[in-house]
Amino acid sequence: MSLFRPLAVRAITLIGVLFVVLLLLVITLGATGFSDRLLGAQVGEEVRGLRQGLSETIRDPDELERILALRRIELEEFYGLDESWVRRLPATVFDVLTLDLGEARTLKSFSGSRRVSDIVWDRLPNTALLLTTTLVITAIIGLLAGSRLSTRIGSKTDRAVSYFSAISFAMPAWWMGILMILIFSFKLGILPSGGMYSTPPPEAGLARFGDLMKHALLPVMTLVLVSVGPYIYAVRTMTMSVAQEDHVTAARAKGMPESIVTRRHILRVAAPPIVTGLILGLAGSLGGSILVETIFNWQGMGRLYFDAVAGTPDESIIVALTFVFTLLYLGARFILEVLYVFLDPRVRYT
Repeated sequence: MSLFRPLAVRAITLIGVLFVVLLLLVITLGATGFSDRLLGAQVGEEVRGLRQGLSETIRDPDELERILALRRIELEEFYGLDESWVRRLPATVFDVLTLDLGEARTLKSFSGSRRVSDIVWDRLPNTALLLTTTLVITAIIGLLAGSRLSTRIGSKTDRAVSYFSAISFAMPAWWMGILMILIFSFKLGILPSGGMYSTPPPEAGLARFGDLMKHALLPVMTLVLVSVGPYIYAVRTMTMSVAQEDHVTAARAKGMPESIVTRRHILRVAAPPIVTGLILGLAGSLGGSILVETIFNWQGMGRLYFDAVAGTPDESIIVALTFVFTLLYLGARFILEVLYVFLDPRVRYT
């Protein structure tokens, strides 16, 4: 109960932040006329669909236009276009919160649906697979390499990894992705250059999962290469000062194995800032996944964002993805709040 109350307070606080961000988003959409254009496009789509249906039964053009004009007026009243955007503010907030943003203009879900919610939820697992795999690999490499380097400051290995970290941090994800395609797809021919499945795709089962993993190798390798260098350096810097403290020296003097010293006396103390960098780095990598997913034609939210912006902009998809990205960031923040309690017993919330 002592932990539940402060965590509940933090959760309510983050939900409040979510609503503030959502409110600012909706106000921006309304004040710039974006909301009116969004709803107007929805009305236009429904009127066009009605025109196609009625044109087969009503031969008189004047009568058809009269019926369509009446229907347009009814739809504008239904969506609130006959009122100012301020009056529509509560309803718009609720629509964005539930992703009830009507239908997309050109994009479809994997099942053929045009509903915005169906399209976004179809792409979310694909992005989660990509980023979660990258997170696990980056965490393992960063923790192992960074903690060991903290006890070898100034060595040749330390200098080499420092150079690699600088190069990795400065290297654009899109450039690394193109380089990986040139090497592993066109030069060596051992990995596919893009997509999520082969053509034709394997049947459901282990073969289909293996084909998915094969196509995920290049995008995961790209994201790992541009993120693992900075994370190794961050872990090395955070653990360097801890490795020089008295309790670490005392543990070594007692004859403890270096692995136990590293795990119990160095990583445990430096765990909160290390986990903070890892979790927030995952949330920040959502922006980089837009370019990587586009280059590798990975059908996730990043590629969906690109498709919604390129060509004919699909405003409803853009709004929905912006809200989902904000929700994922706040979810990462709450996970941090929970982890702090278990990683550092000294932490006490008031």
